[in-house]
Amino acid sequence: MNSLTKAKVLVTGGAGFIGSHVVGELLKTDVGEVVIYDNLARGEQSYVEEYLKDKRCSLVKADLREIDVLNHSMVGCDYVIHLAAMWLLHCKDFPRTAFDVNIEGTFNVLEACVKNDVKRLVYSSSASVYGDAVEVPMTEDHPFNNRNFYGASKIACESMCRAFFDRYGLDYVGLRYMNVYGPHQDQTAAYTGVVPIMLNKIDANESPVINGDGTQAYDFIYVEDVARCNVLALQASSADEFYNVGSGVQTSIKELCNLILELKESDLTVSYNPYSEDDARRMVQNRIGCPKKADSELGFKYTYSLKEGLLKLIQWREENNG
Repeated sequence: MNSLTKAKVLVTGGAGFIGSHVVGELLKTDVGEVVIYDNLARGEQSYVEEYLKDKRCSLVKADLREIDVLNHSMVGCDYVIHLAAMWLLHCKDFPRTAFDVNIEGTFNVLEACVKNDVKRLVYSSSASVYGDAVEVPMTEDHPFNNRNFYGASKIACESMCRAFFDRYGLDYVGLRYMNVYGPHQDQTAAYTGVVPIMLNKIDANESPVINGDGTQAYDFIYVEDVARCNVLALQASSADEFYNVGSGVQTSIKELCNLILELKESDLTVSYNPYSEDDARRMVQNRIGCPKKADSELGFKYTYSLKEGLLKLIQWREENNG
């Protein structure tokens, strides 16, 4: 098992949604130094302001494409957790930039890891690599049925991780996140997730809208569980492996919406928006991950039920919007 005692860890995207929680988890350990590497395009310094009061934690405001800065920031690093990336809908609208950031940026990280003799990289992949499920739950051996730019970039980066492991011996583990939700997720912009969109509608006293008939089902995982899994992956003895990070619990969008309405004590009714023919063809309808491999090899089990996680998110929103 890899030890974090007095270790130096660099977290790309460390001021972002998942990254800020990973930084918090790392600082709960006896880690020696945590370097947050973030261009603040999606991340927020306010998410890590409390952590920066810890003398072990620092922030480098820079982009993955600034190779000299990236290399300098990684000097003396024992471990790297690589989360920085453009998100799914950004990639759809800006595929060239998605290539530059997600694929070339990840190559820069891998190259810098080799140059600086980093002991282990934890790479943040996504369940998007799987596309729509051909079997449920989806194991890590599920075929890659992805058809969008975001998933394509993650598949490319997974392959590059494996190539760097084979060519240079760079120790890595990859994590395929299911549907992550929680505090610090973008709550208001156009490029956000289904949970914030529903909460925003309800808070505005508007009926939440479900695209399709609501039977499409996913695996929702609370962000603090995901952060904890990153730290476990950093310490694990396995290498050159990919793991699903989810609950393994199937929840339909209709069930999700009804639960949110219940927790918000709202009497609003749901409205349905039929898929266009194009959306119906492209949308993932069913994606639930099998959590067994992460349990047996990383020691990861989710701790927050969907209800518990949503309550924590609702509380955070109320505290930060009041």
